[in-house]
Amino acid sequence: MEQTKIKEDLYEAVNGEWIQAAEIPADKPATGGFQDLVDGVDELLMTDTKKMQAGSVKIPSKLMQEYIDYFKLANDYKTRDVDGATPMLPLLKRVEALQDFSDLNQQLSSWVLDGLPLPFGLDVDADMKNAKVNALFAAAPSLILPDKTYYEADHPQAQQLMTIFKEMTLQLFALAGYDAAYAEKVTEEAVHFDRLLAPHVKSAEENADYSKMYNPESGEAFVAHSSQLQLKELIEHLIGVLPEKIIVTEPAYFQKLNELVNPETFPLMKSWMLVMTLNALTGYLSEEFRQVGGTYGRALSGAPEARPQEKAAYYLASGRFDQVVGDYYGKHYFGEQAKRDVQQMVESMVGIYQERLSQNTWLSPETREKAIIKLKTLGIHVGYPDTIPAIYSQFHVEKEQPLLHNALRLSRLSREDQFSKWNQLVDREEWEMSADTVNAYYHPFRNIIVFPAAILQAPFYSLEQSSSQNFGGIGAVIAHEISHAFDNNGALFDEFGNLNNWWTESDKKHFQALADDMIAEFDGLEITDGKVNGKLTVSENIADAGGLSCALEAAKKEDQVDLAAFFINWATIWRMKARPEYTQLLLAIDVHAPNKLRANIQAKNLKDFYQTFDIQPTDAMYLAPEKRVSIW
Repeated sequence: MEQTKIKEDLYEAVNGEWIQAAEIPADKPATGGFQDLVDGVDELLMTDTKKMQAGSVKIPSKLMQEYIDYFKLANDYKTRDVDGATPMLPLLKRVEALQDFSDLNQQLSSWVLDGLPLPFGLDVDADMKNAKVNALFAAAPSLILPDKTYYEADHPQAQQLMTIFKEMTLQLFALAGYDAAYAEKVTEEAVHFDRLLAPHVKSAEENADYSKMYNPESGEAFVAHSSQLQLKELIEHLIGVLPEKIIVTEPAYFQKLNELVNPETFPLMKSWMLVMTLNALTGYLSEEFRQVGGTYGRALSGAPEARPQEKAAYYLASGRFDQVVGDYYGKHYFGEQAKRDVQQMVESMVGIYQERLSQNTWLSPETREKAIIKLKTLGIHVGYPDTIPAIYSQFHVEKEQPLLHNALRLSRLSREDQFSKWNQLVDREEWEMSADTVNAYYHPFRNIIVFPAAILQAPFYSLEQSSSQNFGGIGAVIAHEISHAFDNNGALFDEFGNLNNWWTESDKKHFQALADDMIAEFDGLEITDGKVNGKLTVSENIADAGGLSCALEAAKKEDQVDLAAFFINWATIWRMKARPEYTQLLLAIDVHAPNKLRANIQAKNLKDFYQTFDIQPTDAMYLAPEKRVSIW
């Protein structure tokens, strides 16, 4: 690879030829490093699924048998086409039958458990200030458009997207046998109600700040937000009592709930509920419903085609039985030896991180000591969980019933299980990703990092790659997740996962100044007719910076160090070719910066990059030392 090209643009030098040749699959918004691995895992598991269905491979467990039975229903498009809208009609009629709030209140708890739309949401998760115990959370609903910023008058895509949504909804009503005039009226009312909600919910940028999520209210204060919805009775039915504390993630929204949800707006809300129900279920019905129902999503992503039928069926089944399928994948394609190897690599990286914290020059001894305690307490999960959650043993597929019937019943079991965890101890061993997921995460409420088996393959990690390449790939990803414990959000939580300030005031100010530098480094950078939001992406950018610098230090400790290979593989893992519509969507709602900028800017922040490739002030990849951002 020509060094002169790297001096101009690391990402393009490494990935330019690949980008030119790469073709985005018709059913995908993008292709690239992560997406290629997803495709490989999908192909592998779909092949095994079909073999199990055909009986040519033994089904390894009762839980996998239930998964196969569900896949058979999902993949039986002949029956789905014959059934048409029939499986969904009882739910639509249930919404239409509502005359007033009294009707809704009589079935409010079953409405929540059945997953039917409401202008609020309830959930159970770790209490952010007592993370050993699960608490009840209340949140605002999702909007039709991707983010509240789309509702601003001058948004360039909003009108076109809303038109597509409305046209799709009218087609779906027609498929379900509804009169055109009635469908038009209901759709317009639904959009009207959606616009009423938009000013009062948080934007993606606002949601990216975890410190604003924790707004505890007494149970009595919370239920007083609505004079129409019987929230007290609802909560008592869901968890047994009205709790002393409910954590409200969007207090400004609930302060307005009476203005938004009242007898005057009831017809609009009812139409919104009907439209949202109709749109949510199309993937479980006939092929025509599936194709039409995906129109809006494809407009958002730019993908010209829906997923092929078989792949769509696989996604429905593997999504419902994710931990079961993940357990199969982890044990068959990852194994105990690889699990131990990568576990050791993670522990090694934690050790490197501890060294760096010990040598940190801008933290006070007091804060530094607490940071090291948090690091030593960090839970490490690699490959796949030791156990499958007990709820899956309750999943039994009724093979004579339609796919949608089974989907709704299993979803209800999951919600009942979730609410049963209120006030129970948090299971720190539970995974929120399945082992076949090409990703990784840090959970601030639990202070754990999780590396599913599927990401632990080339170009991220391979025995056939040099240690420097592996450190530039999976090493940087591992250290990225560790860095999340100390990004602008993770730094708010202590070693137990509690929202608890463990910083001295001067250290906190210094850290905020460094975070502001990271915001400024990315904010306003132009890419594909859009600009990066530095505040939206700051936590991921801090984690990228910490991850790359930590992995670099680990690579330099190896006997056979090759820093050129390190930086080249770092750029390789971020390669992506995306449709313009998808790039626009990500700029609006994704907490990650665009891949090209992740690759280039973090490399520019590191002195070793300049030395490795002889980057000079006249080169495009040069960034003046005073502008380079270094936090961890």
